[in-house]
Amino acid sequence: MTERTGHDEERTFAALAPVRGRGFARTWWGRAWLQALEDAALDGEQVKAGRRLARAGAVGAVSVRPGRVTAVVQDRDGTGHRADVLLQELSTDHWDRFLEMAVERAGHVAALLDREMPPHLVEDAATAGVELLPGLGDLEARCDCGAWDHCGHTAALCYQVARLLDQDPFVLLLVRGRTERALLDELHLRGTASAADGEEAAGGLRSGLRSGLGDDHRDGVDAAEAFATGEILPPLPEPPRLPVEPGLPPSLDTETGPAPGLDPAALEFLAAQTAREAHRLLAEALRPGHEQQPLDDELPFRQDVVRLAAGAPGADIGARLGDGSGRGREGLALAVRAWRYGGAAGLAVLDEEWHVPVESLARACAALETAWEEGERPSLRSTHNRWTVVGGSAQLRLGRDGRWWPYRKERGRWAPAGPAAHDPATALAAVDGEPGNGRRRATPSPDCDPVM
Repeated sequence: MTERTGHDEERTFAALAPVRGRGFARTWWGRAWLQALEDAALDGEQVKAGRRLARAGAVGAVSVRPGRVTAVVQDRDGTGHRADVLLQELSTDHWDRFLEMAVERAGHVAALLDREMPPHLVEDAATAGVELLPGLGDLEARCDCGAWDHCGHTAALCYQVARLLDQDPFVLLLVRGRTERALLDELHLRGTASAADGEEAAGGLRSGLRSGLGDDHRDGVDAAEAFATGEILPPLPEPPRLPVEPGLPPSLDTETGPAPGLDPAALEFLAAQTAREAHRLLAEALRPGHEQQPLDDELPFRQDVVRLAAGAPGADIGARLGDGSGRGREGLALAVRAWRYGGAAGLAVLDEEWHVPVESLARACAALETAWEEGERPSLRSTHNRWTVVGGSAQLRLGRDGRWWPYRKERGRWAPAGPAAHDPATALAAVDGEPGNGRRRATPSPDCDPVM
């Protein structure tokens, strides 16, 4: 629990419970704080003693204020010692640089508000000449036990501060000289001023546009006209080049075991599929005329599972996808084959059996009548949108877009046998070696009275 003291620039944190079975710092910035202690301490045994004291819960309430953290640490015999750890405050010039950097990158402020300190925030601050995290020798120790270097008491305090930093990186900023409230207020003021400057610049641009386009545009400028002038706005940059192939995701095969319930193989597969999908989307976006095409609808869950399974996930992940989709292993294999032949449209033909409207039925019957020469037409029996070769193992399915899809009977189930075709004879010819694939002569006309 955190308590605010009467002093605006001081925060007091209640004593934390003993630590068992885990390290002191979970975040990278908490570990950086401890690294500064462990690198600078002259006596490694004192650091170990401090870690044992902190783990046992011997550190009392921690007071944090600019330049200093303080706590009373009890020895094993119950004797209390006041321990202080000092860290130099940032100068006014350094804070100005940090604030300017943070205002320019809104993500940094959002991360701090989420109690996060991403590496790029610290890197950007360092680029601006501001070192947020302590380095070698920056943590100065003072203790009433008389030690002149880090003792077990100051080391214990440092370990406890690492736990506080895990919870709230504003603790570090307070030690460096700014309270959370003061820091956010300054960021707000600078952000407001930056927005006002931006609006003034935008006003100048609008004025320039009006001057360039004449007096008829005093009430505003149409965007198309503004871009058409060509001289006021800079040209757009060239589109990015399409990489030769999708990027390779990092391997998750590390010495550290995965967390409970986490499957590294599944994560690696999802990352690889995401890279492939991003590559495909970029390739489509770079095609001429892409901006005139409508956006694709988001795939429903059952279709998206099939798209993932089409990426050859391996037997174990494939079995999980089959169970999760409700298709089972064999059903998912058929769905993947349909997806590879025709994407979402091919999958819909596999899954759907629908009543053919009268007009579409008339066009389908005409296509079936004219697809073969006289005496070469196979005998077909129809059910809804499916025409099955009588006495054979081949089938034609009519898609909602008017294309024909070939199917073959395998182990008692109808399986996709090829891509769609506009001509039924071409589609049926894909079912090679099956009766009724266009080579078998039959006098009956195709049945064009589907079961309703």
